[in-house]
Amino acid sequence: MASTEGLVPITRQFLASYYDKYPFTPLSDDVGRLSSEIRSMANDLCKDVTLTEGEKLLVDEADCQPPHKIDENMWKNREQIEEIIYLLESSNWPKELQQQLMSEDVELASILAQFKNKFQNTLKILEFFQSRNSEFVFNTVMTYMPQDFRGTLIRQQRERSERNKQAEIDALVNSGGSIRDRYALLWKQQMERRRQLSQLGSATGVYKTLVKYLVGVPQVLLDFIRKINDDQGPMEEQRQRYGPPLYSLTTMALRIRLFLSLSLGRFEVRKLQKHQLAILEEAVNIYTSEFERFIKFMGEVFANSPFFITAEAAGAMEGKKNEDYKEISIPAGQSHEVSFNVESINSYIGWEFSLSQGKMSLDIGFSIEYTDPSGKKTPILPYRRYESDQGNFSTLMSGNYRLIWDNTYSTFFKKVLRYKVDCIPPVAEPLQPAAEEVEG
Repeated sequence: MASTEGLVPITRQFLASYYDKYPFTPLSDDVGRLSSEIRSMANDLCKDVTLTEGEKLLVDEADCQPPHKIDENMWKNREQIEEIIYLLESSNWPKELQQQLMSEDVELASILAQFKNKFQNTLKILEFFQSRNSEFVFNTVMTYMPQDFRGTLIRQQRERSERNKQAEIDALVNSGGSIRDRYALLWKQQMERRRQLSQLGSATGVYKTLVKYLVGVPQVLLDFIRKINDDQGPMEEQRQRYGPPLYSLTTMALRIRLFLSLSLGRFEVRKLQKHQLAILEEAVNIYTSEFERFIKFMGEVFANSPFFITAEAAGAMEGKKNEDYKEISIPAGQSHEVSFNVESINSYIGWEFSLSQGKMSLDIGFSIEYTDPSGKKTPILPYRRYESDQGNFSTLMSGNYRLIWDNTYSTFFKKVLRYKVDCIPPVAEPLQPAAEEVEG
């Protein structure tokens, strides 16, 4: 566990001075120009026709202000890229274009295939960027968590939570959910992660059960994760510095999708003109290259930012060795027990212990026993002798759990036991109505 002694949460003013060292080279002027031209061409396709409800939604979205949050814009771009790739799948083309009976259709099909490859490459870069940053943030936070079974339990809880979230996505897809539905759920899940981080920092909501769990977690870290996403907190500085170019790219992606959707939908009555295709091709090239440049830049900013406090930057010190441990002398012929009355299944019971060793190598018996409300006893961890051990398990039944250190077999030697144990209630993920918006 890295030391946080003498540290305070990063402030917006501190980040401002850091970001001064990382100016973003402005986007190409072609972004604004091509975005406007694409929107104008889309507007021409809307004349003298009745738009479908889906097309009306696309038009409204293309003309709306992009979201304010950096990460929400990243997800919005990812959604639009996937929607564009879907449109560019040959199986989704108009039948006339699929048949490619005309030479101009053959040429157009080739160009659309190139577009698809470009967007697929950009999507891979964005997915890697998001995945890497998520892991980086989590691992950095874990650097400052107690390095014992509690850290293991946090990782297990996170893995279980992520599996549940993925299962929710899979269920939506299998039930016929659209790309739009999937990304609405993905963003809702992202906001849930953010909300839980805030609750972790203040020990509220579902994390009221974890106050005991958080013993030993530095207050500076809890303050940091509670305040980082405040409207006027440190992240607002990032939004003001780097938000505008990203907002322009979000708008451009929406307009490219709008034009592609309208033009392919009207292909059999109004084919793409050469000048339109030339503008579209230039727009796709500019968008993908500039968005990839922005992602690479933000990756460098995140990787070096003091916003993510690192052990190296903090001059990490080894955590206090005696933190949260208890020490007891168990005389020869006796034993020591710790008992937990567990009310909820899927609680975690964790332990870590060792013996103070002298000239002789000593061990001690250890076992775990469950007693149900009727008094029936069941072994959970069979008796075995250890010099040290660490572990945890998830409870399947409510009742009493006893952790027993046994020295009754010893005739002469007492055992000095150094240990920590805890029982962590389950963190239930709150159920949200499907249409509910979660704000960070």
